[in-house]
Amino acid sequence: MKNVISTDQAPAAIGPYSQAIEVNGMVYTSGIIPVVPATGEIPEGSAAQAKQALTNLSHLLEAAGSSMDSVVKTTVFIKEMNDFAAINEVYATFFNGAFPSRSCVEVARLPKDVMLEIEAIAIKEA
Repeated sequence: MKNVISTDQAPAAIGPYSQAIEVNGMVYTSGIIPVVPATGEIPEGSAAQAKQALTNLSHLLEAAGSSMDSVVKTTVFIKEMNDFAAINEVYATFFNGAFPSRSCVEVARLPKDVMLEIEAIAIKEA
């Protein structure tokens, strides 16, 4: 059985999709962008956007009964590969111990013209 996960602590879905789905003890998130949920604002700069997107992801995982420590895989979509180092520096601060596996790809454009989007797969914590 699949369970729809949603929280107002992460950006609302802007299309026909769920923020996350939990099935068989695994949590699959949609792409999370760096929108401040309370205001709709988007921070300036790749590091600030990375911090906001990862904060949003953390809140979504908590709503699903998981956490950043239980993430096993992420996919990071970035608008400009030259921002990789700045994004990577922020990314590293959100995980403890073993880092999840990850793919990172440069894309032409992202929703709301943000600089990055991140999705994750995590284990639901007991």
